[in-house]
Amino acid sequence: MTVGMRRSRQPEFSEVELRHWKLLEPFHRLLQQSVTQHGLPSTWQDPQRLLTLSQYLSLVLFGLLNPVVRTMRGLCAASRLSRVQEQVCGRTVSLGSFSEAQHVIEPIILEQVFQALSAEVQGRGGDSRLAQRAWQVVDSTLWEALPRMAWAQWRTQGTRQQAVRLQVQFHLLDDKPLRAVVSEGRRCERALWRSQWERGAAYVGDRNFSQDYQLLAELTAQDCHYVLRLRTHAVISVEQELPLSAADHACGVVRDAWVQLGGRARRRVRVIWVQTPRETLLLVTNQTPHQLSAELVALLYRHRWTVELFFRWLKCILGQRHWLAESARGVALQMYLALIGALLLQLYTGRRPNKRMMELLQLYLLGWADTADLAAALALPPIKKPTP
Repeated sequence: MTVGMRRSRQPEFSEVELRHWKLLEPFHRLLQQSVTQHGLPSTWQDPQRLLTLSQYLSLVLFGLLNPVVRTMRGLCAASRLSRVQEQVCGRTVSLGSFSEAQHVIEPIILEQVFQALSAEVQGRGGDSRLAQRAWQVVDSTLWEALPRMAWAQWRTQGTRQQAVRLQVQFHLLDDKPLRAVVSEGRRCERALWRSQWERGAAYVGDRNFSQDYQLLAELTAQDCHYVLRLRTHAVISVEQELPLSAADHACGVVRDAWVQLGGRARRRVRVIWVQTPRETLLLVTNQTPHQLSAELVALLYRHRWTVELFFRWLKCILGQRHWLAESARGVALQMYLALIGALLLQLYTGRRPNKRMMELLQLYLLGWADTADLAAALALPPIKKPTP
């Protein structure tokens, strides 16, 4: 992972390399709404502070999405260009101002912008049988952090390691992130998830989220619906076998039963055994066969992979691999801005761009493709050019 940049050379950019930047307009609108609701710390009203909140955040977002600029020094160098000042940051930004701004911004401002953009993204639809509930996949991923980012401690065995954890709740059918939490790598996924629960919500998760059986009872007490994978060594006492349909067998389901889960403090739940080419999956749910057939339980867990694809896209396609800030607050801001950038691209194109689409968008931003090329390649309605 690239984390720093040498001081010996200043990056040089031309205005033509950075033009056609229009994705910031909806971001500015929602940012102003969030600031109006939450207010700003008094430091932003100090007359000696020349850099505004919107200018700083817009410059970071510009760096995350622009194909040319990748580092803090590069962003500050780009801020000297008149077109960047006009469309992004309003003024030249010094390294000191850029570095200091991260410490005086509350991440909740960006969290609200992220959630507002998520609500604007239209879902792609899916199996209508799953649409009766807004199933959310919960999962997290880790980013390697610098050794000097001591707050991001992850492992201490052998050599100490630092990592940043991003945990999201991902709408399964709409294919978009709904909520996100940024923390140090050592934070427990289950504890982060518990802090985000909503009464009546529906969740899908992997084995780590079902490790604490008390959590299953707490979910049911919150009227939440869940489909989670169990560990293979789970203690299961079968109470009642349930019949399987042809559709269940077609999805790989080999067994469906009401069981007592656990050794001492038992929980009555439903477990579905699903055979895959590599292994047998044990899926636990509090849904009855009438509410959710064994086939749909297997289908839900199969769709859990969409969140893994999103993490891969966020890291590899969007290029979220360089830290523009190293403090806990600065990293949280950058993570939220990366998620905001992903949603802005999804709103702009009508879907999440793949590698080829991202290349085309970058060619457009560089000025080598025009709006007609972009619309044709993305199957978007043609954009009318203003009459002279």
